[in-house]
Amino acid sequence: MIARLTDLSAEPLWSGINLEINRGDFIAVLGPNGSGKSTLLNVMLGLRRATSGRVDMPERVGYIPQQRMFPPHMPVRARDVVSLTLKHGVLTGRSPKKADVDAVLDSVGAGHLADARVGILSGGQQQLVRQAQAFANDPELVLADEPLLSLDVSRQRETVRRLAHAQAAIMMVTHSIDPVMEVVDKVLYLGPNGHVVGPAQEVLRADVLSELYGTRVDVLTVRGKTVIV
Repeated sequence: MIARLTDLSAEPLWSGINLEINRGDFIAVLGPNGSGKSTLLNVMLGLRRATSGRVDMPERVGYIPQQRMFPPHMPVRARDVVSLTLKHGVLTGRSPKKADVDAVLDSVGAGHLADARVGILSGGQQQLVRQAQAFANDPELVLADEPLLSLDVSRQRETVRRLAHAQAAIMMVTHSIDPVMEVVDKVLYLGPNGHVVGPAQEVLRADVLSELYGTRVDVLTVRGKTVIV
């Protein structure tokens, strides 16, 4: 086991979440806007206090935050941003080697951005730098909050593949299950009237979601995409 949530509550958003996260798990967190998906990750990271319950987390956790742009005049390069993250994982007073920093950037397809100022990068390029930060210190668990935003289809597929093959458990907030349907192990669906955890095919059903929403909900497949209406 990598992490455990025990009777975790952040009322009035959600309550009583019990979840074990094991090595190799890929968990998708779904739900409507305002259901507390990002709040859940923040509670796990210790950035917000839960109403009740317990969170047991591993020592090494990577985090890809919901997209927020670096300030346009921020006078640091992509290499500097990743170097600062790596520095927290080495002995006090030592700086990471340039080759190690560049290797992390290369691993997410951002090696060519190493010397670019992060503030002038596009949204998609900044997302890649955030990915490099998240994986810099060999995390046991990666929490990813909408990591596919601003990425084109090709980069989205590369990101999903990277997450799925990482030597870490993945917990990913997403608005759509489709990009990760082939790799996800469990879905945690946060609804207005509770939550449910289980395999995607057991959670994304009309009867299950209708109970969570307290009204009739249909789950349709339209041109290969899952649509909840």
